[in-house]
Amino acid sequence: MMDNRLIRRLEHAGPLSATEREALHALTLRTRPVPARTDIETGGAPQSVHLILGGIACRYKIWSGGARRIISLILPGDLCDGHLPLPFALGNTVGALTPCIVADIPRQAMADLIETYPRIGRALWWMTLVKLSITQEWLASTGRGADKQLAHIFCELMVRLRAVGLADENCFEFGLTQGDIADVVGISHVHVNRVLQSLRSSGLIVFSQYRLTIPDLARLHAFAEFDPAYLHVQDGARAPGALTG
Repeated sequence: MMDNRLIRRLEHAGPLSATEREALHALTLRTRPVPARTDIETGGAPQSVHLILGGIACRYKIWSGGARRIISLILPGDLCDGHLPLPFALGNTVGALTPCIVADIPRQAMADLIETYPRIGRALWWMTLVKLSITQEWLASTGRGADKQLAHIFCELMVRLRAVGLADENCFEFGLTQGDIADVVGISHVHVNRVLQSLRSSGLIVFSQYRLTIPDLARLHAFAEFDPAYLHVQDGARAPGALTG
């Protein structure tokens, strides 16, 4: 089923019953393709909860001078916005960085699901708290060297994608441009090129045909000072030699 990745995400908060899984499968999923560089949601009060089924999206802000800053990366299995039954405006924009498949779940259907199955509601709150944890980690990383910030992002993507079955042991599909990366880290496009060259020449990453390979996860974890505990993924994703806090 197309919403399997949502179920996989939710079950990191704890196992769901067969009945709860069936209820999630039964959600009315109105799916649509969204081309890359197209907005999925433009602020305001959305009437649907948007679920990413494929591709990579982001939440971003455009400043008055036209500069874009990517606030978060939204991966398959992630909800673009809150799961609460009442619309809540966040004041920034969600857009597709790569071609995406999006499911629009009516808020009333989500509200009915949460009321009927409290454990699903708790799992959705867990997803919201993990988003907050990721935001805090990104803020804490601000001000470090761009090479360490970017290495940290790559480590995070590996864990998050592997959690929904979209990464191999040490590689994953990576369709972001250097401009996207610049807007994630908050540096110039020229600086991004230098940072990527440095990480490549150090043997920490390999790019080939839109795939990112991390030859030695433990080494990249150590370089980035990455501890996956903030992602709360119970799949043994912690690499040997990773920090333990």
